[in-house]
Amino acid sequence: MKFGARNQITATVGTVKTGDVMSQIDLQVDHPHGMSSVMTTESLQELGIKPGDKVRVIVKAIHVLVAKE
Repeated sequence: MKFGARNQITATVGTVKTGDVMSQIDLQVDHPHGMSSVMTTESLQELGIKPGDKVRVIVKAIHVLVAKE
């Protein structure tokens, strides 16, 4: 899958907090930093993201997107 964003980071999904409309994913990156991403719960379910998954973090403008291949 190709993305226009050039800043991409490999991460492991930590905790997932699921709400009725929005969900938060805590991400563990290779560097000594942590990141979080907020997405709709529908997107979380469609992507099938769960703790322990390897994902790609795509940073564009002010948004942090999570992609699972």
